[in-house]
Amino acid sequence: MIKINPKYEYIRQWIEKIPDIFEKEGTTIYEGRNKIKVFTTSYGLVVNVKRYHVPTGPNKLIYSWDIRKPKGQRAFEYPEIMLEKGISTPEPIALIEQRGFLHLLGFSYFISIQCDYGHTLYEMGDAKPEEYEGMAIALGRFAADMHEKNILHKDFTPGNILWKKDNEGYHFAIVDINRMHFGNVEFKKGVINLTRLWGPKRFIQLLVTEYAIARHFNVDAALAIAIPARARFWQRFQKKHKLKFTLEL
Repeated sequence: MIKINPKYEYIRQWIEKIPDIFEKEGTTIYEGRNKIKVFTTSYGLVVNVKRYHVPTGPNKLIYSWDIRKPKGQRAFEYPEIMLEKGISTPEPIALIEQRGFLHLLGFSYFISIQCDYGHTLYEMGDAKPEEYEGMAIALGRFAADMHEKNILHKDFTPGNILWKKDNEGYHFAIVDINRMHFGNVEFKKGVINLTRLWGPKRFIQLLVTEYAIARHFNVDAALAIAIPARARFWQRFQKKHKLKFTLEL
């Protein structure tokens, strides 16, 4: 099954080749359960191709028989919602799903425009005040805007927020958007959504403060939720994983 954004129908022939060329061509930028590669098409367009792993166990049936939308399908459909509301995310090009016996889902390929924002929030890990202060304010406003527009990224983490800075200020784009909530984002839920980011404690304090101001929330109440929630999350995390930044509690 292939779904193509009508705007990119002109590269259909190249899109149809992706399952055959994925392992042989392109540049790998991430490899885990899923794999992401960047390709330059025969038309000169630079694209991002994410291959989702073959679901196993109960998920094999859940995703194959539309009990729940497959991740690739969500990744293909959700950008339209976000872009219509002015939230930047890479424009979707196509979705390929490989199906087998009994319509069971195999590999899925999600193709999008490669975002040219060259930074992620991992850079805030041990950033100095002069590096993170402007960022914290801008990101707080961006997150508030998303939430006011009834968009919440359930995996609002450093690698899923791309950014760049120019003469107009900071610009953000959201990626890996197959896990989203579209609907009202209430106070506590919105604040806790900000607590899984890397960075000094003051970075998070500035971020949450600006977020609360932008959404007309009480700043002290927001900080009283965010800072303990952040500490709990990272304390649990470091019991199983080595932290790659200095954690200030």
